[in-house]
Amino acid sequence: MPLLHRSDAVSQDSELATPLLQHETVNGAVDYKGRPAIRSKSGNWRSACFIIGVEVGERIAFYGIGSNLIMFLTGPLHQSTAAAAKNVNVWEGTASLLPLLGAFIADSYLGRYRTIIGASLVYILGLGMLTLSAMLPSCTTPELEFETKLASCSTKLQVILFFFSLYLVAIGQGGHKPCVQAFGADQFDNHHPKECKARSSFFNWWYFTMCAGCLLTLSFLNYVQENLSWVLGFGIPCIAMLIALVVFLFGAKTYRFHFERNKKSPFVRIGRVFATAIRNRRIAVSETAIKDENCNIIPHQCSEQFKFLNKSLYATKGSKEEEACSVSEVEEAKAVLRLVPIWATSLVFGIVYAQVRTFFTKQGFNMDRTIFPGFVMPAAALQSLVTLAIVIFSPIYDRIFVPIARAITKKPTGITTLQRIGTGIFLSIITMLIAALVELKRLEVATEFDLVDKPNASLPMSVWWLIPQFFLFGVCEVFTMVGLQEFFYDQVPNELRSMGLALYLSVIGVGSFLSSFLISVIEEIAGIYGNSSWFDDNLNKAHIDYFYWLLAGLSVMGLILFIFNAKSYIYNHKGIAQG
Repeated sequence: MPLLHRSDAVSQDSELATPLLQHETVNGAVDYKGRPAIRSKSGNWRSACFIIGVEVGERIAFYGIGSNLIMFLTGPLHQSTAAAAKNVNVWEGTASLLPLLGAFIADSYLGRYRTIIGASLVYILGLGMLTLSAMLPSCTTPELEFETKLASCSTKLQVILFFFSLYLVAIGQGGHKPCVQAFGADQFDNHHPKECKARSSFFNWWYFTMCAGCLLTLSFLNYVQENLSWVLGFGIPCIAMLIALVVFLFGAKTYRFHFERNKKSPFVRIGRVFATAIRNRRIAVSETAIKDENCNIIPHQCSEQFKFLNKSLYATKGSKEEEACSVSEVEEAKAVLRLVPIWATSLVFGIVYAQVRTFFTKQGFNMDRTIFPGFVMPAAALQSLVTLAIVIFSPIYDRIFVPIARAITKKPTGITTLQRIGTGIFLSIITMLIAALVELKRLEVATEFDLVDKPNASLPMSVWWLIPQFFLFGVCEVFTMVGLQEFFYDQVPNELRSMGLALYLSVIGVGSFLSSFLISVIEEIAGIYGNSSWFDDNLNKAHIDYFYWLLAGLSVMGLILFIFNAKSYIYNHKGIAQG
């Protein structure tokens, strides 16, 4: 199947120049045979439905592993609570940062379609090996001794196989995740009124469908893993990923493949702007140096913001004129630089996000999880409440909140993407406060019923006390996560849209690493002063409520900085409301 990317597609220029009779073609897009893409026969929701289906399968696979990972580490692998939480955070952080590499490969070399296929094959291999590692009897027997020098399994080889497989899954996800969503959004023509509006809804329904699929399967998978077999629990995600790849290939004939006529890598162009500006740092530049009708944002703002980059427009004496950068290249670099403060101040949300699959889940393990006599809900199944909240609130946001906000603000999206992200960060602060209060109540119950020294005892406190923090965090995701997706996709240069979505994922990745770093620092301080650990293996003696209070305070400071940066942010695409 001769699918095109960049230089391949450029060779079709002569064919693109000949309009097809009676059919409207999409500018800059070709079909799977390299012919001009016909609007009525390609892209839009007909293609997006295939791609959304692929994402559902991939998320089932990823969350089928990650959602219950802390229980596998503290159970069959017999790690301490703190060590397991750090391992989960490091793995999730790595899995969320690897999309930066995957996006670079896709945007510079392979293209999104080929990268998705390659990453899917690596993904399936990792899941298959993970299933194999769970088959090893020494990793599942209750008589496992953690006191040996061979880590948590009987041999180091078995431990290596497990973690190698786990990180192979992370590598596959790193190539898959940023490209699939960017490829899905590429199916909508941003210059066509109806398709432009549909693309905005695509991000909402993408997240809704993804979470709906996860909601139907996660509880089942978590129950299988904890009560039936970890082998089967890891094998089902492998099958789901295999089906996802088949679905993706099945829709190939409907896809639109975009290409850029500029053969120079966007990373090279942007890097060259910074390098030239540094080389010309001694040059004095007047404010009237930049006046260009092709500038995507207001000319005055173009010349005033990050003025030091304007120096890259000049060629120094003795150098070739070609060494100077163009106005479009400078504005491209400025667009990327403007994202840095927003990205940095969004990290507080990433830290809070890391708690859902670690301490939130561990918190529910010691509570009464009996749904009805004979059935005890797995602790990890509580995460389904997050996806349930997303499934419920996403249509409300898209069909009720946005029209009402649009009538008030007169903006097409109701509120700007930055306002949406900020609202989610604010709600995450409320989430942490609720989580701290619930944990305080749980510790009081443990003391009241004399269960402090019985870590495996089920407290006479219903697990449904955790509903508010899980459910509210799902609402947070509808605002912040979807907002980050749309923001980074729209605000990066067109050729870097995979990288834009990777940047949104890196917020979660770096947040996970920061969470792990905070845990290590707190553990170290507790050891120095001889105080009891906030993350004691006996959760009834621990104080993760203190950790929640700390995160709430950090989130308040992060929100203040985010608002400050959001107010000064200049949107770099026409048609996007500013504010």
